[in-house]
Amino acid sequence: MRSTAINPRGYVGKIPVRNLWLLMLYASECRFLVSQLADDEEAPDNVANLVAEVFCDLVEHRLKRNLSTEFVSTEREINRVRGRIKVLETERSMSLSKGKVVCAFDELTMDSVRNRYIRSALARLVKIVGKADLSSRCQNLSHRLQSLGVSSAMSVSYKPSRDRFGRHESDDRQVLLMAELVHDMHLLNESVGNKLLPSPDKQKEWVRKLFEKAVGGLYKLKLSPLGWKVQTGKKLSWQIDEGTLQGKELLPSMKLDILLEHNASQQRVIIDTKFTDILTRGQFGNVTFKSHYIYQLYSYLLSQESVHDQFSKSATGMLLHPAIGQSFDESVNIQGHEIRFCTVDLSVDSESIVRRLLQLILRDSSFLKVNFNEN
Repeated sequence: MRSTAINPRGYVGKIPVRNLWLLMLYASECRFLVSQLADDEEAPDNVANLVAEVFCDLVEHRLKRNLSTEFVSTEREINRVRGRIKVLETERSMSLSKGKVVCAFDELTMDSVRNRYIRSALARLVKIVGKADLSSRCQNLSHRLQSLGVSSAMSVSYKPSRDRFGRHESDDRQVLLMAELVHDMHLLNESVGNKLLPSPDKQKEWVRKLFEKAVGGLYKLKLSPLGWKVQTGKKLSWQIDEGTLQGKELLPSMKLDILLEHNASQQRVIIDTKFTDILTRGQFGNVTFKSHYIYQLYSYLLSQESVHDQFSKSATGMLLHPAIGQSFDESVNIQGHEIRFCTVDLSVDSESIVRRLLQLILRDSSFLKVNFNEN
């Protein structure tokens, strides 16, 4: 049985679906929508409606400028020679007796993979938006695409974020990346509605990756205008003095989740996102932070120390965990490096989540208050 519209009070585990939608928004290439969330009191709990409105605007804009087309390989019986003649097929179908010939050729069409993906996104929006007028608008646009020859068949393997776009295809890129966000939101909607969520292990891994990408996306959007350099997935190299050839080749690489740098305040923050409880029980029943995470972060900090890097010896490391009803912001100083143990509560309202993530970096509350609503 298919679900219609997502219940904004639905949960994945103990995390509200509306907050996962918000994380999806920050993790996607459609972060430009976030500024509109601040102007709409209901928007944080109705991300789907906002996405639908902007997506429909983009589709209508593309229709006014004509949809993009592509050449597809086709083979059929036609009245004149075009492309390559298929001799065997022509003989088999006795086409010559009808004054026709079977040819294989490339044909320009609007029924492209990209346009089918857009039409499919419109159909999915109908099921997750909470407003009847928006649902009708999505249906009408889908019918318009159908009238132009765009079929409903969609390539399951197509992902706009992996596609290559030319300089002249910036409009296509924007609308397709939004379509990808719609498909991801719909997938979550269907999973919750039909109780078809992946196994706990796979579900945790999916949300962990989403959490990492969302935090990185939020910091890119909010901190970059304030002079911060934000990098995600940065690879680090070991400072090897000497060693055997195979030893060097087999040494594993290191990759940071998030790296923040601010030249004016001479700050560097290495963030390692985790999707587990921040505390664990030790061998003797005592509660502690997780030791292997500390070893990992310690390696990131100490292995990069260099006299040629002014920030390397004072860099801060942060282990960032999601939480439900918990709040941690503790720290220790080890060999000149501050190591912080922090949580963000994903069960609270969307604005509180964003504010908390910014507070962890912008510790000056007055500075945060001035800049929170400006970005």
